[in-house]
Formats: sequence, C-alpha cells, structure tokens
Amino acid sequence: MRSGILAIVLIVVALIAYMSIFIVNPTQQALVLQFGKIVEQPKTEPGYYFKIPFVQNVVYMDKRILNLNMPPLEPISSDKKRLVVDAFARYRISNPVLFYQRVQNVVTANRRLSTLLQSTLRSQLGRTSFVALVRDDRSGVMDAIRRDVSTNAAELGIEVIDVKIRRADLPDANSQAIYERMKTERQREATELRAQGEEVARRIRSRADRDATVLVAEAKRDAEITRGDGDAERNKIFAEAFGADPEFFAFYRSMQAYEAGLRSGDTSLVLSPDSSFFRFFKDPRGVESEPANENGEAGTSQQQQPALSAQ
Repeated sequence: MRSGILAIVLIVVALIAYMSIFIVNPTQQALVLQFGKIVEQPKTEPGYYFKIPFVQNVVYMDKRILNLNMPPLEPISSDKKRLVVDAFARYRISNPVLFYQRVQNVVTANRRLSTLLQSTLRSQLGRTSFVALVRDDRSGVMDAIRRDVSTNAAELGIEVIDVKIRRADLPDANSQAIYERMKTERQREATELRAQGEEVARRIRSRADRDATVLVAEAKRDAEITRGDGDAERNKIFAEAFGADPEFFAFYRSMQAYEAGLRSGDTSLVLSPDSSFFRFFKDPRGVESEPANENGEAGTSQQQQPALSAQ
C-alpha cells in the first residue's frame, strides 16, 4: 500500500509540474491569465515558463508579420472616376496586452483592421485623382494610407508594417469606353497627319511638275536657238560655197535632188523628157539646149539654170 500511495503521489506531482510549465516558441508570445485577467507581463522571449495550475491559463499570440488581404473596393477618386482597387496590408501584434483586451484573436483583428483599411482607402482615394494614383504619386498615396491606418490600428495593439495597392484600375465598362475614345482620338490624329502629308506631297509634286515644265521649255528654247544658229551657219557656208563655185554647187544640189527624187517608193514624178531636171543626163556640164531659131538652127544656152531640189 505504501508503494501504491507513493506512486500515486508521484503521478500527481508530475501532473501538477507538467501543468505548471508552459513553453513559448520563437514565433510566439504569451499572456498568463488568471480567471480571465492578465496577471503577468507578456512572455515575448522563447523558453520555459511557470504558471499556477488549474488557476491560471496561457493565451498564445503570433509574433510574426501577418498578412491581410482586402476584397476589391470601388471607391470614387477626386476627379469623379469610379475605381477598382485591390489592396493588402502587413501587420504584427506589437502590444499583446492591448491586443487581447481589444480584439483577443487574429480573426477579430483581421475583421477590425479590414474595416479600418477600407475606410482609410475610400477617404484617401477620394482626395486623390486617378492620374496621381496610377502614375504620378502612387507611392505617396500608399504612404498616406499606411500612416492613417497605423494611427487607428495602434489602439488595437497592432503595428501596420506596410499597405500596398496591387491594382488600381477603372471598371471594365469604363475602361472599354476610354479605350474607344482613345482609339477615336488616335484615328483622328492619324487622319489629320495623312491629310497634312498628302497636302505636302501635292505641293511637292506641283512644284516638281512646274520645275520640270520650266526646264523642258528652257531646254527647247535653247535647242531652237542652237538649231537656228546651226541653220544660219549652214546657209552661210552654202552661200559662200555657191559664191565660190556656182557650177559645182549647181551640180552638187542636182545630185542631191536626183538621190531624193529617184529613190524607190510610192512617190511618182510626171516630168517632160526635156525638163531641166534631167539636164545633167544630157550634158555633164548641165548646159541646156536653146530652141531652134528662125533659120532652123539649134542654139546652145550659155546660161545655167539653177538645179531643182526635191523636198
């Protein structure tokens, strides 16, 4: 019986010792409660700690950084544009005592913090334009939201580490309307540019045609002047040659007339056999015979007639 009683005593002592010890992990912090009231300072360092069994109990809280994902919001910006905003927050429990007194657990804390974040987002974005949010001052807007949320979250024992906006865009219907308007504006600008280009092209073509007409006219004028000078020079040479040897010139012109007039083709000549055109066939000197005189004697003309030239 003594051995049995001793064993029971040892078991009870071991059970009491086991229930008196609690362990705090590196990722946790703990509060010791006695009948629902906090009786000790928070245990934030990892290790073994003691409590009064059956009287005190321990509440554990996470010491790591926690994430809060927000449902998409549709606030209205300062320029009266409806937005679709997707944001999230990162926080940690900085004051376990205040956290337990105000929200007690992470689920309630997420709900309260989500309400604060939604309210701050709507308030801050209502003072911000769409262009500033998506392009000009996105980081400044997020910093202002984080400061406002941190101020309110500090009353819950929560420290807000960061607030980020994943996406800030217009609703699909508005985006499509803006896209169509931008497309129309770009098409109008393209049409204007094409019209301006066509106008410049017509002006260039007109100038080029005018310059070409002027160049051709000047070239024709210079050609006619040169041709006239050549013809004058040729006539001068012919005149000088005719004056130097009229008989040879008459013979040369007659040979040219024979070459042009007797060339094979469709042209027919009707001439009298005694025509002056054939005088070089009768006499190599081209002397034409005079008609018979009153005595019936034929005379010889000493005067040469000018040769005919075929045109």
